Amino acid sequence: MSKADNMLSILWLLKSGKRMTAQQLADELEVHIRTVYRCIDSLCASGVPIIADPGHYGGYSILGNFVEAPLFFDMDEQKALIHASVFAKEAGYPYTEALNRAIGKLKRYTNEEQLDHIERHADGVSVIHPPVDPAQQSLLQLLEDAAANGRSMEMEYNKRQETGSRTRVIDPYGIVYWKGSWYVVAFCHLRKEVRSFRADRIARLDVSEHRFERPSDFSAKQFLMNSLLPESLHAESPLTVTIQGHEYALNELCKHWLFGHALAERTAREAQFKLGVQSLLSYVPYFLLPYGKSITILEPDILIDKMAEVAAGMADHYQSMHKGAL
Repeated sequence: MSKADNMLSILWLLKSGKRMTAQQLADELEVHIRTVYRCIDSLCASGVPIIADPGHYGGYSILGNFVEAPLFFDMDEQKALIHASVFAKEAGYPYTEALNRAIGKLKRYTNEEQLDHIERHADGVSVIHPPVDPAQQSLLQLLEDAAANGRSMEMEYNKRQETGSRTRVIDPYGIVYWKGSWYVVAFCHLRKEVRSFRADRIARLDVSEHRFERPSDFSAKQFLMNSLLPESLHAESPLTVTIQGHEYALNELCKHWLFGHALAERTAREAQFKLGVQSLLSYVPYFLLPYGKSITILEPDILIDKMAEVAAGMADHYQSMHKGAL
């Protein structure tokens, strides 16, 4: 038998709950005892919790909870794992190589019917995403490992509004994927506060000798969302923004990261949002501009005036370009 067959046979024998010696396993499988030792080592390396008890009445056994756990996935579970791997790999999941190995094992230990089922469903799901930078995946692995083990990192970071990079020490609390980009949420020793950093702006990352303990009730995801929406959703006196339009246009608008979180009321042809004044005078008009005449802003007046100002500014810009070309 192949090594894989021997490993599976040993697993089934130990799954019965009996304690068996290496010699008993060898006799049962009709293999050399050294083959048993090699298979046991491989099973342990694969994560199987095998316990070795020394002594006259010793032998190998499997940890109790594992004995009761199912060893195989049904077809729907296999399909779900394959589809999840497609999303993860396209999003730049940092442990893609390990994920590929796991999916390879899933395919390797299936019969022809199951393998055909997996392949057909794997071809049915696709994800469109920008190319993944392998260097960034390595950085994300370091950050995830540091967050899990409480290791501080020395980071060289390029800020968007600055030329050059600055070195700082951070305590990574977690990595978060949002809108096509990876972020690390970390305590910054330079600024003495928790901040979020774009992974694609990290120029260098080294493990520090310092250690830290992440707050037990801290959520990296929630922190990032709060930092992305600091004023619009947390303003003391938000304004009501009422927008009327085609149902499909409002559906798309409500999927937007800002408007989706700010939605207060919705009907088929109208939506109301609660947003802060500062956001209405800065970035909100630019988010609404692509919808053109498919939506109409009913209130507030300051947003209507700002939309008119932004639209007029863009018209002047392109008219001046056209005149200059002539």
